[in-house]
Amino acid sequence: MDKQVMTWQYRLLTLAWVISLCATLGALFIGEVMGQTPCTLCWYQRIAMFPLALILGIACINADFQIWKYALPLALIGALIALWHSMLYAGIIPEPIVPCSRSGPSCTDENMLLLGIIPLPYISLLSFASLSALFITIARGKNS
Repeated sequence: MDKQVMTWQYRLLTLAWVISLCATLGALFIGEVMGQTPCTLCWYQRIAMFPLALILGIACINADFQIWKYALPLALIGALIALWHSMLYAGIIPEPIVPCSRSGPSCTDENMLLLGIIPLPYISLLSFASLSALFITIARGKNS
């Protein structure tokens, strides 16, 4: 494989790892430091994101550009859950956010906004969509 392609793919792989690591650390910070219990849909998104931080880190160490075969399905599943969650949050789907109860965690309160304006379901969707795009680009071996 062309060295320039490998370098470009390695940068994309590293970017994917950084995104997944930031998402994982952010979720842990919100849950463990801020004490915000995640709703059911947030848990499902964490299930898809947390392993990505680990396997992408290992892939970076080994310069394994075939990791997309394992990582893309996780990212797509996470993106679908995040899309559903975002549509519920936005009211596009005409049903209440069922996993968020009155007595439990809720994605609609102010503590679930980044910088007081961006809802966490949207950030999750952006993260998974970005990862999916990076994996597809890595899989195609593009160098531009």
